[in-house]
Formats: sequence, C-alpha cells, structure tokens
Amino acid sequence: MDDQTRIEIEAAAFRRLRKHLMEDRADVQNIDMMNLAGFCRNCLSRWYQEAANERGIEMDKAAGREAFYGMPYDQWKARNQSEASPEKQAAFETAFRENVGEPDRN
Repeated sequence: MDDQTRIEIEAAAFRRLRKHLMEDRADVQNIDMMNLAGFCRNCLSRWYQEAANERGIEMDKAAGREAFYGMPYDQWKARNQSEASPEKQAAFETAFRENVGEPDRN
C-alpha cells in the first residue's frame, strides 16, 4: 500500500470513529470513556489540535474542540453530558494522570 492510500484509509477510519462517538453513541459519557479506555472525545480533539499545530496551523484548545465536536464544546456538553458521580470523578483523576498527566486546574 502506498503512503497516500494509507493516509486516506487512516483518515476515513478517524472520520468513522468520530461519527460513531458523536452521532451513534453520543450517550456515552466522556468520563466513562476515559475511565475505561484512557481517552475520550476531548483527547481526540486535543490530538487534532496538536496535529494542526505541528503543521504550522494555529489552533487553540477551544478551536480544536469545536473542530472535533462540530460545535462549541459548552453546547455539546449541555446537550450530551451529565454530572458524574464522586466515584467516577475519583476514577477519572487516576485515569487522567495515568494517560495524560496532571490535570490543568485552570
């Protein structure tokens, strides 16, 4: 397989993953994804942002999230996310530290 074809297939797989998470399973909470898999939609939006930045495209966290979510993050969150239990929040702190690093408290 040539590089261009591989890139196109990888991009198609990413688009399908995004569709699955945003349309097919919008009910799945980010905190549950992070606690079980070590990543969530916010991680994917950050990886998108980082890839853009690596290519010289200026994109901040909010713009990366909007590009991934297809809307401002606060709007997505209000539509789809619910309050997490204290147990899920504690598990998230551990999962975040293990997979991302220390949480940014700002």
